[in-house]
Amino acid sequence: MNDSFISTDTPVDLTNCDREPIHLLGNVQPFGALIAVSSDWLIQHASANIDKITGTEAGDMIGAPLASFLPATSVEKLRRKLSASTHENAVTRLFGFPLFSDSRLFDISIHQSGQSYVFEFEAKARGREHDELALVTPMLQRISAESNIASSADQAARQLRALSGFDRVMVYRFGPEGDGKVIAEAKDKTDDETYFGLQFPASDIPRQARALYKKNLLRLISDVDATVSPIVPQTSPEGEPLDLSMAVTRAVSPIHLEYLRNMKVKASMSVSIVIRGELWGLFACHHREPLYIDYERRTAIELFAQFYAYELERQESRTTADAIQQAQRLHDRIMMQVSSGDSLISAFPTMAREIAKTIPYDGIALYSDGAYLTEGSTPDKADFQRIARFLNTAAASRVYATDHLAARMPSIGAFQDTCAGVLAIPISRRPRDYIVLFRREIAHQVQWAGNPHKPVDVGAFGARLTPRKSFDVWKEDVANRSEQWSPTALRAAEAIRVTLLEVVLKLADEANVERKRAQDQQELLIAELNHRVRNVLGLIRSLVSQSRKTTTSIDDFTRAVDGRIHALAQAHDQLTATEWRPVALRELLAVEFSAYVTNQADRLIVTGPVLLLAPEAFSTMALVFHELVTNSVKYGALSSDVGRVDVTVSQDPDGYARIKWVESGGPSVQAPTRRGFGSTIIEKSVEFELKGTSDIHFAMSGLRAEFTLPERTVEFRQLAPLAPEGTAVTAPLEKPQLSGVAMVVEDNMIIAMDASEILSELGADTVHVASSVAEALRIASANTLSLAVLDVNLGSETSQPVAEYLSASKVPFVLASGYSGAGTTLSQFPPAPVVSKPFTIETLSRGLSKLDLKGTG
Repeated sequence: MNDSFISTDTPVDLTNCDREPIHLLGNVQPFGALIAVSSDWLIQHASANIDKITGTEAGDMIGAPLASFLPATSVEKLRRKLSASTHENAVTRLFGFPLFSDSRLFDISIHQSGQSYVFEFEAKARGREHDELALVTPMLQRISAESNIASSADQAARQLRALSGFDRVMVYRFGPEGDGKVIAEAKDKTDDETYFGLQFPASDIPRQARALYKKNLLRLISDVDATVSPIVPQTSPEGEPLDLSMAVTRAVSPIHLEYLRNMKVKASMSVSIVIRGELWGLFACHHREPLYIDYERRTAIELFAQFYAYELERQESRTTADAIQQAQRLHDRIMMQVSSGDSLISAFPTMAREIAKTIPYDGIALYSDGAYLTEGSTPDKADFQRIARFLNTAAASRVYATDHLAARMPSIGAFQDTCAGVLAIPISRRPRDYIVLFRREIAHQVQWAGNPHKPVDVGAFGARLTPRKSFDVWKEDVANRSEQWSPTALRAAEAIRVTLLEVVLKLADEANVERKRAQDQQELLIAELNHRVRNVLGLIRSLVSQSRKTTTSIDDFTRAVDGRIHALAQAHDQLTATEWRPVALRELLAVEFSAYVTNQADRLIVTGPVLLLAPEAFSTMALVFHELVTNSVKYGALSSDVGRVDVTVSQDPDGYARIKWVESGGPSVQAPTRRGFGSTIIEKSVEFELKGTSDIHFAMSGLRAEFTLPERTVEFRQLAPLAPEGTAVTAPLEKPQLSGVAMVVEDNMIIAMDASEILSELGADTVHVASSVAEALRIASANTLSLAVLDVNLGSETSQPVAEYLSASKVPFVLASGYSGAGTTLSQFPPAPVVSKPFTIETLSRGLSKLDLKGTG
């Protein structure tokens, strides 16, 4: 690159542009510019007008037109080519140009620099009988056949080595911090030295150099020992140097030349790999001897690099598309689960498996509404809550990723080995709930081509970057870091964030719908409750009246009323149960009848297969049969001592269940003159709520009712006929004999007094009553207790601390609850028998009989 010609409109600093002495010759009128050119170049090439410059000083040549040195036809052609420059960084290229109208050919590069035009001429050694593009096309086809970045980089290095003739060609990829790594290398098999896998610090290619690589895509140094010639004058009249960023023949920094000499390199070439306007990496080419590549071949190499960048972009896009497809599949599966009623917590195992297909991790956690679910290697909940507080300080509603959490959160301390790197995906509108991926610390060794922490030293060029004198591999253990999160992983995480936010919003919408439905249902339940409370009060009065007629003593009367009221409470427990599992019709009938019919199983006869009521049908049918039983007790067969009810269950051919209710032996009945709420429930609710049918007939012999229920609301089991289950009053019971000190923990005074009297009746010497946890613990610590009865719910607290204290003290106790759905709460208590409220001597005795009461009587 010793033959160059540079034209500019002002006297400017062209320092280190040419490799021969440069002299200012004069004003180039056809271009309205001054020119700077090598006198040796003119002597060698400008045969015309050679007498005008031989032995002439530069100052004497000012004002000489360009046509004095070049043929007028060449000057005119160059002027026309200038119109092809569309912007400042556009380069016009001419190959095999007959500059002097003889057999000599030149490759010419023309570009604009500010208000100046820069011309660069290179004598062409080859003729025109070659096609550079024909060489590039099959090379690119081989690269396109590769399936991933690593294999395509290896193929590209081998193809560029064949195209350029360099001894060694490397693909150098930049990291996020500006450092770089050699990811592919093509070299002679006899060369034992390799740079493959080496890491180069960011200081090897400073930021300003990387910016230049984005503008000027190819730089060739044909001989590191070639003479570098200055260009004069140093500055323009305005004091500004000429910008030679786009000049292909300019010299390079002497520091870089020293860098290459240290690597025993005589010639080098770098070709930029630019993707979406950013510098992805470089082709770095080295040769042991000087090597010149003409401008036309360099242009083909530059084109090769650009097409390779397109291929890289295509591969990255394909990887991103695959990640997006996987994220879409994750979206579909999560939405399917949520649509089927699952929550994010129940869907978490599926999410963890699907996310792992897209983003590799060592551990994953879901943190939502205080719940913390994990899989794999993760910090415990207390440690994660510290991380969550840190994440809450990051930008809201954005994915947060780091491979070095300790640098941003030094307080993680001892547990950083499980979370050296984190990728946090917010799943709520405010910074609170997250899916967090964890990567463990990788104490890996990075092979540096020199110590990256000592890039600056005082050398021959002062306190500046001095190339390292030895290229032995220098290894650095990288601690407290994880594998980096790739751009593909971050894009997939953003897609997952959008999906999960959609899921949360869907759940919120469903919750609003459910809340509205619950409000509507609550209004209906309040109306039903008003009716049922009135009905229950009337029934209790009837129970007292009937019990008085059939008992001969106060004790018998009390026990009968207690047992029937308890049976009625059990029926209400069934009606309001929230466990949502199928319930046998026989159990429902048994509970309803046991409130009124004691030790008279022959008054209710159930025949046919066992019929299970689905959850959506149970509450409706419980209400229907409660009304039937209540009316029968008041007016029908059960109001007579000899009346009976026959219930027959069968299955129709179309799958419907048929239930027949037939009363007999009671007084004659007549259709009511008015329809009350209870009659409406019996006649209309099955049809309205279950889409079944109801047929009510008031016969003289007794009420007859027939119901059909759709197949979806029932389940049949072909078992032997089952007699109605007895209640507490029908089973023989041996009462426990108590002694010693007992304690009742109950926040309702009347219920507490009732329980205290029952324990005293069973033999307890002393019964202490407490209404709070604190009072109960004080009594328990001050007395030697023989047993205790604990109400589970005490207003704003539970009796769990008391239960745990008694369990540790080996004091037997039973738990009491007025709620049929207390299973979740009870699971947190120590194991103990459970009885339902209101208390009766029978129910409490059954619970106490399950205790080990040694020493209490």
